[in-house]
Amino acid sequence: MADDTLHKQFPPYVPAKGEEYMSEKQQAHFREILSTVKSELMEDIERTVHTMQDEATVFADPNDRASQESDIALELRNRDRERKLIKKIDEALGRIESGEYGYCDSCGVEIGLKRLEARPTATMCIDCKTLEEMRERQVAK
Repeated sequence: MADDTLHKQFPPYVPAKGEEYMSEKQQAHFREILSTVKSELMEDIERTVHTMQDEATVFADPNDRASQESDIALELRNRDRERKLIKKIDEALGRIESGEYGYCDSCGVEIGLKRLEARPTATMCIDCKTLEEMRERQVAK
């Protein structure tokens, strides 16, 4: 949901010639993206809570009850993922405020505007992230 809205509402940032990486304009662009996605996620969570309270029906038929419980479990899993994304958004907003946003946590190089447009909560450059994923796959085997 967040990715769909992101690309429809926010055109990619096009830096001016000679513009410094993570200038005030770039930071403002990503702050707006992150804040908008966060508010949309918060609205979804609020709507889900109200919907689940309104639809708290006890079905006599075990199949209907099982179906409802399955739907609720799926919805709660989705909301948990969104809650984790909100936490990452808050961390990204904190990095913008501290001046660390847009730079890799591992090696310190620029993450890059295109990568941040695709994943505004990214904390690693593509090279470090690729290495981390390869290590994770090796450990999982």
